Amino acid sequence: MAAEERFDLVVIGAGPGGYVAAIRAAQLGGKVALIEKRDTMGGTCLNVGCIPSKALLESSEHYEHAREGLGAHGVKVSGVKLDLKTLLARKDKVVDELTRGVAGLMKKNKITVFHGTARLASPTAVEVTPPKGGDPQTVQGAHILIATGSDAIELPFAKFNGKTIVSSTEALSLPKVPKHMIIIGGGVIGLELGSVWRRLGAKVTVVEMLPKLLGPLDRQITTLAQRILAKQGMEFHLDTKVTAVDAKGAKVTVSVETRKGETLTLEGDVLLVAIGRRPYAEGLGAAEVGVQFDDARRIVVDSQFRTAVPTISAIGDIIAGPMLAHKASEEGIAVVEKLAGHISHITYEAIPWIVYTWPEIAWVGHGEEELKEQGRAYRSATYPFMANPRAKTMGETDGMVKILADAETDRLLGVLVIGPRASDVIAEAALAMEFGASAEDLALAVHAHPTLSEAVKEAALGIDGRTIHL
Repeated sequence: MAAEERFDLVVIGAGPGGYVAAIRAAQLGGKVALIEKRDTMGGTCLNVGCIPSKALLESSEHYEHAREGLGAHGVKVSGVKLDLKTLLARKDKVVDELTRGVAGLMKKNKITVFHGTARLASPTAVEVTPPKGGDPQTVQGAHILIATGSDAIELPFAKFNGKTIVSSTEALSLPKVPKHMIIIGGGVIGLELGSVWRRLGAKVTVVEMLPKLLGPLDRQITTLAQRILAKQGMEFHLDTKVTAVDAKGAKVTVSVETRKGETLTLEGDVLLVAIGRRPYAEGLGAAEVGVQFDDARRIVVDSQFRTAVPTISAIGDIIAGPMLAHKASEEGIAVVEKLAGHISHITYEAIPWIVYTWPEIAWVGHGEEELKEQGRAYRSATYPFMANPRAKTMGETDGMVKILADAETDRLLGVLVIGPRASDVIAEAALAMEFGASAEDLALAVHAHPTLSEAVKEAALGIDGRTIHL
């Protein structure tokens, strides 16, 4: 590729934000280049995040169900054994198929892909250094989109070594089931990966600095989630901080202290540090060309996703907002449509969140504590899956649906679900909130019987005290 060839859009990062933006720009008639430092497409999500973790969660659910759940259905099994090598190979196969699928989409949409490390040479040029070294290649673009994502946060006193102290990446491919996995962080990643390895036979202990799991999520939901996960065998130390980590040989020792000053020493063979992710822009040279960052090292953008440099935009984990793959994808579509002169809008309050434990946890909008902080008057109602016929037939009755609606207008303010297939159940709530629907709208919609989504209708009816099946 000649250095002087120019593109309408140069995208840096082939994750769910970057590759989706590239496709949409190509659909709109643009000449598009995509730069990715990995050999494969899909970024963190497809390679070492969303997809491999869900593959492991699915496989571990099957294993645990075969050992402990099938008997209740009259299916007698014995001698169930774990083949970890095959389980991990299946995960890798899923990832390979999807990343190759994205590569195929690049060819289909005539997007030029450059593999290598990107550095901004100017507001309209990117230098790409090949992965195995060599002279950089300059890619010119009328507009540049930064979608470099994020990476795992490392504790200064617990550096990742890939064996006894691991990030979420290494936790996806442990060569054997730990005897005791200690997890620092009671957020989404910690609970999901903790669930995987607990089901496969590990003792799992979660240490969380906050007094509750899952950060700002509605306390009623997190309290129920903790109770269910504890019943499954996961141990929790909340309101507890880690004071020291000592890794020697095949063992790791974690010293912790509660808010009351009590101390405890935990010993395990794997420590998973899952305290969050940070925006990734190392070596990009963004600040050098005028791109501004905030105190959290996120790129500052306006409502059009433009940085302080008019020819450079940014989306996804590198800017403010939830670090979610689907949020990045929507921003990728929005930014290129805006560049093409189209009207595009994202309703951030209607973006769903999901935790793929079992039962799953999903929500859209606000929880009670957030509404109280905002001083908003609201009404709430809940409906348990214990009373849902489909959940009964599945033998999966843990959890509930919770709906929060404006006290005066009845407009939906939040829908929260903890229960079977909550990741699918939440979809209608996200759509309803996108349309500015009321709780009554959900209550009036005819829901097929028997389905899990009937619990949403019943909770919506409960806003006016009209719940039927309870």
